[in-house]
Amino acid sequence: MAVVKEITVIETKAKGAKKKINNQSWSYLFLVPALIAVTAVVIIPFVIGIYYSFTKWDGIDSATFIGLENFKRLFQDKDFLSSLWFTIKFSTVTVLLINLIGLTLALIVTQKFRGSSVLRTIFFMPNLIGGLILGFIWQFVFIKGFSAVGEALGTQLFSGWLADSTTGFLGMVLMVAWQYAGYIMVIYIAFLQGVDESLLEAASLDGASEWQKFLHVKFPMIRPAFTISLFMTLSFCFKIYDQNLALTAGGPYKSTTMVAMDIVNTAFSQREMGLAQAKGMIFFLILAGVSLTQVYFSRKKEVQV
Repeated sequence: MAVVKEITVIETKAKGAKKKINNQSWSYLFLVPALIAVTAVVIIPFVIGIYYSFTKWDGIDSATFIGLENFKRLFQDKDFLSSLWFTIKFSTVTVLLINLIGLTLALIVTQKFRGSSVLRTIFFMPNLIGGLILGFIWQFVFIKGFSAVGEALGTQLFSGWLADSTTGFLGMVLMVAWQYAGYIMVIYIAFLQGVDESLLEAASLDGASEWQKFLHVKFPMIRPAFTISLFMTLSFCFKIYDQNLALTAGGPYKSTTMVAMDIVNTAFSQREMGLAQAKGMIFFLILAGVSLTQVYFSRKKEVQV
């Protein structure tokens, strides 16, 4: 009898597992609409874009296959190389600044005091403003606001910020850091709140200061947050277009032109769609390489911890 009961239990479990597998198979059908959308909007245009990068095309007439000519031209294009170098500099400084500010804000609002929830909302609000609107707001601040401050102080330090390549660069960095720091703050808050309180209490009993608790307890435990935040800010900063267009429009003399703006200008102002697509492919490879390298080394640090 015991053997029969055991066989019955095994058969019941097998039927339950088979039913579960069948249910999971049905659930995959719900992925079909998303897969169709991704294929139609991302994969197919990407493959077509690869073909057009090897052609000469103005967007209207039929494309002419020219091989690697577009890729040879873009590496001799001073405007593209200049915009690429500017984008790399801008992204490096802005990514570090955004994450530093975001982590600082997260440490502030995770302290137990009245009004912390209000501060979270205030810090996050700039991220809700559209890129073009944000650019025009900061353009007014730099042109009118800074000029008024300079006149009040009797100095030319705050005058013509967007008319100079150095201050234009700083203006771009300040605007994007102000916009995106609140969003990154939310990511750090989520990981800081997941830190085990017993570890912090044990560190306090051992006489650790707040800085020592952050450095030796909190920091190692929120390393995954750095992986996520660095990846998101890198991809965001490299692809900026609307803020660049609204704030400086690439001026003065194309000195603050980001790669995305250079690609758009090549495609729609110069009507060289094939060359623009080739620039886009090179830009995609650079961005993918930088992002994957960052994720690899960040994950490696997590494993070491």
